[in-house]
Amino acid sequence: MAPNPDIRASDADRDRVAASLREHCAEGRITMDEMHERLESTYAAKTIGDLQEITSDLPEQDLFQYPIPASRPNSTASPAVRRSGGDLYRQGGRAVWVTWATVSAINLVVWLALAVTGNVVYPWWIWVAGPWGAILLMGTVFGPRRR
Repeated sequence: MAPNPDIRASDADRDRVAASLREHCAEGRITMDEMHERLESTYAAKTIGDLQEITSDLPEQDLFQYPIPASRPNSTASPAVRRSGGDLYRQGGRAVWVTWATVSAINLVVWLALAVTGNVVYPWWIWVAGPWGAILLMGTVFGPRRR
């Protein structure tokens, strides 16, 4: 905002304050009724000073996004969940195995359906499941060591 509170407010200034009020309401700093009251005052404001009074008790930026200083012993914010590389590898490994099993099962079912209808062909699904499964098995056995 401009340093001189007596400057006339523009429509863009009012719209910026209205958007800020909606954001503060969405974040729970003000209630819906309070937001509607402040919006009426915002659109009736004539000067920058009037707009500053409407938002004087609200932060200009979201303070929750700022990092907490190291000197502060307790935090109101919940700590971020950090996963180790091994946890991510195991979780990804499970997903890859499930994908392999799903694709292999689909191929096996298609092959069985063909075999039941009389179109017996050699088990081609092994060429999909075999090499892929062997590579996954080697990755699982020789992958990162678990602690």
